[in-house]
Amino acid sequence: MSPMKKFLTFIALLLIAQLGYAQACSKICTKKNSYVKNGELIEAKLYHTNGVVSQTGFYNSDNKLQGEWISYDTAGNQTAKGFYDNGKKVGTWTFYQGDMIKEVSYNDSRISEVKTWEVTDTRVVSNHP
Repeated sequence: MSPMKKFLTFIALLLIAQLGYAQACSKICTKKNSYVKNGELIEAKLYHTNGVVSQTGFYNSDNKLQGEWISYDTAGNQTAKGFYDNGKKVGTWTFYQGDMIKEVSYNDSRISEVKTWEVTDTRVVSNHP
């Protein structure tokens, strides 16, 4: 095979491989962050590069974080949940780190208390017999 034919064959294979990757990736790699006006707030949904949601929450009209925000890892597991008021952390935030759960209370956007638990058992409680 001549060098030109080898080169053209290589280019053709490269293009076919790229096309195959683009089709496989189109379902997960093209998710873009979304921002939707919802009354006075802007609802945000942010994605990891693998297409899994990384954060959900809201912005106010001054473009500051507002209300509930939830964070997720690249596998889709919840890692944090908390609230903002005009860009400042408020109330009690919950952080999930493997078998550890931390509750962090904020006052004036500063940490005022931290509680840590280790999850050692999972039980289902029901009021029905």
